[in-house]
Amino acid sequence: MNILYQILTSHLTRYPAIQVQDIYKLLHQAALGSEHAVLDPETARRYLQRELVELGAGLCEPLLDTISPDGQLARIHLRPYVQAGKETEALLKAFIRTANEWRGSVETLRAYGQAAAQRSELESWPIRRAEIETFFAKMEEKSFPAVHHSDIYADLYHPAYRVVAKRFLEVV
Repeated sequence: MNILYQILTSHLTRYPAIQVQDIYKLLHQAALGSEHAVLDPETARRYLQRELVELGAGLCEPLLDTISPDGQLARIHLRPYVQAGKETEALLKAFIRTANEWRGSVETLRAYGQAAAQRSELESWPIRRAEIETFFAKMEEKSFPAVHHSDIYADLYHPAYRVVAKRFLEVV
C-alpha cells in the first residue's frame, strides 16, 4: 500500500482543499475504474465534446495521472491531453473500453479506504481518520456508489479528465 500513500499524498499536495468526498472518488476510480460513467457510447461522446468546448482554465496537471497502486488505471487530464495534440477519439475509445472491460472490486475499494484512514492518522493530512471511516461507512451502506467531486474541489480545480486503463491508450 506504499504506492497508494504516494498517490494520496500527491493529490493532497496538488489539491490542498480536497475533501473526503474527493478522496473517496479517487479511491473509487482506482478500485473500480470508470464502469459507472458510460451509459452508451454516443452519450459519452457528446459529453466529452461538450466538456472540451467548455474546458476553460485549470491547474497545471500531468497529462497522465496514475491512480491505482498496480499502475493500471490513470486519470487522463483533458487540458494537457488536448494541448499535446492528442486524438480525443482515441481517449474516448479507451474510456469506453475501460468502462466495458475493466472489472475492479468493492473489496479493493474497502481496503483502499481502510489504508487511507490508517495512514491519515500518521500523516498531517487535512482529512482525519474518523472522517474517512465515516464517509466510507455511509458509502458502503449505499453499495459504494460513484460520486461527483465536492463543490469546493470542482470550483477551485475545475477537474476535467477520463479514467482509463493505461493498456487501452498510448499517451506518449
